[in-house]
Amino acid sequence: MATKTYEFDFAATCEGCTNAAKRVLGKINVTDVEADIPKQKLWVTTDLPMGQILETIKKTGKATSFVGEKSA
Repeated sequence: MATKTYEFDFAATCEGCTNAAKRVLGKINVTDVEADIPKQKLWVTTDLPMGQILETIKKTGKATSFVGEKSA
């Protein structure tokens, strides 16, 4: 499967929130995680399916929704 970058709305209010997302995503096969706290966005680069990434991020307890695939 090709590597893709997915964009998510992520209700992060602090660096601790984004660190929680990075921690749970670090347990699965992700290449990179970028966060923008003011915009409440998260970008995840991986070859895993979007649904698996979304469910993993939701384990943080923060409201999360899929926005789309980031174009190369």
